[in-house]
Amino acid sequence: MSTEEKKIIILEQDSEADTCRKEVTPKLYVSEWTDDQILEQRVFTAGQIIVLGKVAKRKAPKKADYILRIAQNFAIAVVEAKKRYKTAAAGLQQAKNYAEILGLKFAYATNGAEIVEFDFLTGLETVIDKYPTPQELWNRLQAAEPVDEYIKEILLKPLFPNPDKPPRYYQEIAVNRAVQGILEGRKRLLLTLATGTGKTSIAFQIIYKLWNNRWNTTGEHRRPKVLFLADRTILVDDPYSKDFAVFGDARALVSDSGAKTSREIYFSTYQSLAEDSNRQGLFRQFPKDFFDLIVIDECHRGSASDESNWRAILDYFTTAVQLGLTATPLRQDNKDTYAYFGNPLYVYSLRQGIEDGFLAPYIVRRIVTEADAMGWRPQAGQTDAHGNLIPDGVYNTADFENSLSLLPRTKAVARHLTEHLRKFGRLDKTIVFCVDQDHADQMRRELSNLNADLAREHPNYVVRIVSEEGDIGKGLLSKFMDIEQDFPVIVTTSKLLSTGVDIPTCKNVVLFRMVNSMTEFKQIVGRGTRVREDKDKLFFTILDYTGSATRNFADPYFDGEPPLITVGEMDESGEETKTEVISSEEPPADWTDEEIRKFSSAVSAEGRQKYYVKEGEVSIVVENVQILDADGRLRTVHFTQYAKEQIRTLYTDAGGFQKDWADPEQRHRIIAELESRGISLYQLSDITRLTDADPFDMLCFVAFDLKPMSRRERAEQVKQAAILEGYSEKAKEIINLILDKYIQFGVNELNADILEVKPISEKGNITEIAALFGGAPNLLKALDDIQRLLYAEAA
Repeated sequence: MSTEEKKIIILEQDSEADTCRKEVTPKLYVSEWTDDQILEQRVFTAGQIIVLGKVAKRKAPKKADYILRIAQNFAIAVVEAKKRYKTAAAGLQQAKNYAEILGLKFAYATNGAEIVEFDFLTGLETVIDKYPTPQELWNRLQAAEPVDEYIKEILLKPLFPNPDKPPRYYQEIAVNRAVQGILEGRKRLLLTLATGTGKTSIAFQIIYKLWNNRWNTTGEHRRPKVLFLADRTILVDDPYSKDFAVFGDARALVSDSGAKTSREIYFSTYQSLAEDSNRQGLFRQFPKDFFDLIVIDECHRGSASDESNWRAILDYFTTAVQLGLTATPLRQDNKDTYAYFGNPLYVYSLRQGIEDGFLAPYIVRRIVTEADAMGWRPQAGQTDAHGNLIPDGVYNTADFENSLSLLPRTKAVARHLTEHLRKFGRLDKTIVFCVDQDHADQMRRELSNLNADLAREHPNYVVRIVSEEGDIGKGLLSKFMDIEQDFPVIVTTSKLLSTGVDIPTCKNVVLFRMVNSMTEFKQIVGRGTRVREDKDKLFFTILDYTGSATRNFADPYFDGEPPLITVGEMDESGEETKTEVISSEEPPADWTDEEIRKFSSAVSAEGRQKYYVKEGEVSIVVENVQILDADGRLRTVHFTQYAKEQIRTLYTDAGGFQKDWADPEQRHRIIAELESRGISLYQLSDITRLTDADPFDMLCFVAFDLKPMSRRERAEQVKQAAILEGYSEKAKEIINLILDKYIQFGVNELNADILEVKPISEKGNITEIAALFGGAPNLLKALDDIQRLLYAEAA
């Protein structure tokens, strides 16, 4: 049979994969798409992480049937395929959704026979006979967003290949948009991507592509001169020695000793280059037109402000293209950055990173001490530890460790944090943000003494890392960041670690100082958002002792709410005595208008005398749980109330729920659906204390207010069933042993594997046991009967 005579038969039972193989791929070939341009069954997210009590699991990642690309790192269209018996339009919404996420202008849906196109450039939806060719799509893109041949040539060149760390979809988008903007002659550009999304890798790929293709601002045949600027030494040293190592001798660290002009990629902190009243800026040793490109990392921290000394560096190199990188969207406290660089070319938010599964979600525990809830007032004539008379008045959260150091409060928080670590993991890496260096040292000492058993074996179990620690602090920070180093475990700091520090295994972020800046708050949250599955790091916990997290989550512009917030009370020993749920839509119930006002208007006590109180007792009085629901909104509900709402969205009555639950396949589907909504049966069992009940009874109790039966009661119900009379005595003995396992461990034990567990396995091997039931099919039927009888009646 000739090629023209070959026929492919599409059957109704064919899967989507069959549609792709038999219909879509051949038609793409006809339209001149090559294997290098066709990415089939391409996963482009990691799968959102759902927190289930103390554990977490991933949802399925997003996967496109086809991503079509013009070049290796330049995608242009997405194709979604459906089964032949469905309409092509059934897949269009999904195709459009994927195209929007991937930043593509063309989306296609097909059932094999029919093709539907959606063009984002025109807004038109069209049924077409065949797929456009790569050149046709490029021409259409060019007509709407034209670029010249020179730009096209560089834009379509591949990125630096790194098989161990291939670029994620959003990184490709950011690189392509920045490179295109630079090639088009823009002088100031901005990229906004959440902390932990790889801004340094993006900067490297942008610089590499321009450097490798000899782009520069003068049009000469040479490689560009690039300056990478940051405000922390570690933000310069780390990229220099890691991501940018491939540049070899083309790199140079700018030092105080002088400027070398023979290199191509320069790294420096603002402070090394800047000038002040005591010295001329080192940047003036370079010609004004020396650099072609300046990349400003963490540019939101004042580098664009007219009043900033750093601004002088940017104004000096006026001929250079300036690319800003930031993790924070436009806010009042970083408006200078956006005024200087303009609107970002691309934004990848914290919320999107969490939804994609590239960033870790988090639980928030709001803990309130008695001193924070009610204020602290000195007794008449009371003096501090240094004999100074303490001014009369009520001191609140904004005052503590600013104008008044209250050691009993620090001790209470240290005890509470220690108990949290004992419960969830004493070797979980933890950052404690304190008010100042003195406060950080107090907290370090208290935590070390409370964990003396570990500190005895590991003296650096708890350390302080602040600016005055110098090289010793840098060494401890390096070990804290190293995923292979177990110690230090707890680090106390003030502001040094609030930004730019990559700590992939950080599991606890502790707020023991007020954070009024949303920009700084998002930076602090970013210390824990990195995911390391190989180190069992899928989510992290924020312990908030000042209300900073609770208040910032209530901000309507915050873009990454937590799945769970708890608020608890603490007694004087640091133990929790109460737990309740709050909403981010309103402040905690224990906050008065005056406390909210003081929170909002809190100012630094710098320049005022600080009083030190070391005696007295402070207890913890409040702890709270906030849940991110299936629609991504924070809800003011108890966990059981939230579970009830979610179950009743699936089933309106217990009868329908019981019918499906009795079917093992449907039961697994129900459990998976509840887990996808953040409901863990184990967590719900702990909260309801129905540890002896079957999960079905527990869920019916929560959702339909029905009295639960114990597993033992359900097992006895099965043993009395008439249907079992048909089995032999030995077979009944096996059934009774299986039911005993159910009583102990639950319905998940009711499968063939249980036959290999003692004491059942002592009755014979699987073949011998099956013979007691008249063969393997009858044995499997008996297991199904047991599950059906367990749920024969609604609870």
